[in-house]
Amino acid sequence: MAKQNDYSVIYSDEDIVVLNKRSGLLIAADRYNPDEPRLDLLAEEEFGKLYAVHRIDKDTSGIIVYARNADAQRNISMQFEQRLVQKTYHALVYGRPLWNELSVKLPLLPDGDAKHRTVVDKKKGKFSVTEFRLIGNCGSFSWIEAKPITGRTHQIRVHLAANNFSIVCDPLYGGNQKPVRLSEIKRNWHGEEEEERPLLSRLALHAYKITFTHPTTNQELTLCAPYSKDLDATRKQLQKIFKVNPLED
Repeated sequence: MAKQNDYSVIYSDEDIVVLNKRSGLLIAADRYNPDEPRLDLLAEEEFGKLYAVHRIDKDTSGIIVYARNADAQRNISMQFEQRLVQKTYHALVYGRPLWNELSVKLPLLPDGDAKHRTVVDKKKGKFSVTEFRLIGNCGSFSWIEAKPITGRTHQIRVHLAANNFSIVCDPLYGGNQKPVRLSEIKRNWHGEEEEERPLLSRLALHAYKITFTHPTTNQELTLCAPYSKDLDATRKQLQKIFKVNPLED
């Protein structure tokens, strides 16, 4: 896949680079997938040496911050460590929550089973908190905003699964890779089923917004990552039918 389809640049200066990545792209070296394409290596062709300061899942799309020097890396890494960075994700889930807001505090243990999944483990797990807010219902789906206070692997997916909600197209925690099709959400859809292309066939989790302090200017930065084409096409169709738009906020 061409580089321009792998990521777009949201912001860059001498100290930091903020990118919007596609789903399915690793952001750094991974012991389980040593040969898979990596965002840091692709972006280094454009920006030179990059330093990781946080992670998002391979299958999650959206915003990722890299430092461009060791001082910036130390500064931003410390902000993440001290939980001074605000992160906002959008997820499309199956079902209709009965809550408007939900705070989940369940200890998580990464690589806790044979499938390398993160599991809830009240003895060995690390303290983990996610704040959820229902954005709106769309028939058999719902848009949810997630704000992870801690930064555990797959945290949002596991905390949702523990409350009986699975993100669309999440085979790892939802057991379902069924794509979203317009024919299944639009009542009077007319078309050839065999020729229909799915609106969305990947994990419907997007790192939408991040707020942190610039390592040199000390100014607060709030940056947003636009939805990728497949997620945005799904959003537009659901908005047409159900009048719910997760981007209105």
